[in-house]
Amino acid sequence: MLPARHRLRERSDFASAIRAPGATRAGSRILVVHANVTDSRAGLPPRVGFVVSRAVGNAVVRNRTKRRLRAVFAGELAGIPDGVDVVVRAQPAAATATFAELSEALKLLLHKAIRRLEASV
Repeated sequence: MLPARHRLRERSDFASAIRAPGATRAGSRILVVHANVTDSRAGLPPRVGFVVSRAVGNAVVRNRTKRRLRAVFAGELAGIPDGVDVVVRAQPAAATATFAELSEALKLLLHKAIRRLEASV
């Protein structure tokens, strides 16, 4: 489980990570990863939020998908710079993806989004 200081909770935080002018995005058929860094969060720990819509499946499938994504993300937390907000959006294909596929896709897209974010700063 992710500690509270590493979780996005407010709608405005999700919107900022997705729609801000400096935000970056990397996607695949399984996931889309949005990342953003703001000056006001400099020095604070990175945060993550997960978006799993009804298109992914029923409540059981959505919750299982979120649990898997949280487990993978917890292992990748150390590689994310301070002050970065990340939003992971699951595509409908995430419902049938294995844990290994989710893990590989999240790691690849997370590193790609962070690289793009660092290049733009």
